Amino acid sequence: MLEKGQSAPQFSLVDQNGQIQSLSDYKGKKVVLYFYPKDGTPGCTTEACTIRDVYNDFENKGVKVFGVSADDAASHKAFAEKFNLPFTLLSDPTFETIKAYGAYIEENTTRPGIHSSRITYIIDEEGNILKAYPEVDPATHAHTILADLG
Repeated sequence: MLEKGQSAPQFSLVDQNGQIQSLSDYKGKKVVLYFYPKDGTPGCTTEACTIRDVYNDFENKGVKVFGVSADDAASHKAFAEKFNLPFTLLSDPTFETIKAYGAYIEENTTRPGIHSSRITYIIDEEGNILKAYPEVDPATHAHTILADLG
């Protein structure tokens, strides 16, 4: 897991609309980067919908929100459409970014085939880790992040 003050690893990943999104494109903005195991699972849906429900608060603070999993862009698109998710979902099928951010689980016996855990980072305007959340409660996490953003 990355620590406060560390430089956030750069990434360029495809979003649910087939567009490439790069962290460097958001220099000058705060970014919330949250990693989750799989589209459509109960905990992941709860987390995404909780963020959706307060998304205007993130926008009002000028914060860009990205969700990242190994699911492909088509899965992300279906997930976003089904639950009216207004934020960007990024696909990392090679686990490169998931690993770089410490969200990769080498062996996941509880959910075979799912290799990412719930870790979230707030990245500051200069591209450094402002806050890390190694353990996340999907039902309350969005409110915790907003409180920490001030």
